[in-house]
Amino acid sequence: MAKSDGCDYFKRTSLFWIVTVTLSMGFFTVIVLAPEKIPFEHLGPFGTFCSYLVENLSGLMFKMWLASWAIHVFEACIALRMCSQKGITDGGSRFLWFIQTFLFGFASLGILVKYDPERPKQH
Repeated sequence: MAKSDGCDYFKRTSLFWIVTVTLSMGFFTVIVLAPEKIPFEHLGPFGTFCSYLVENLSGLMFKMWLASWAIHVFEACIALRMCSQKGITDGGSRFLWFIQTFLFGFASLGILVKYDPERPKQH
């Protein structure tokens, strides 16, 4: 097997974070953009809380939703910069880091932060 110089490094985030962030951001999106689609009465205390937020703080919820996506865009841009700093020059790998960090935020960026191209991996 050929050794890589690190220019094409990419590591997928864990399935736990993929599922957690997808469900959380998906629910947040629906609660902000189409709250009538959510059966709050079937969600128990969580549904009561969400219903309260929708009825009383919808403007704030929309601003928080926009801010959360803006933060994800910012993190994705940071990921691109970190790719440059860590010597990841392959366009495909950089694209994967950008998309993964945009979708899953800190769960992806944390992996990139921990990557140290100077040290060999220990198995």
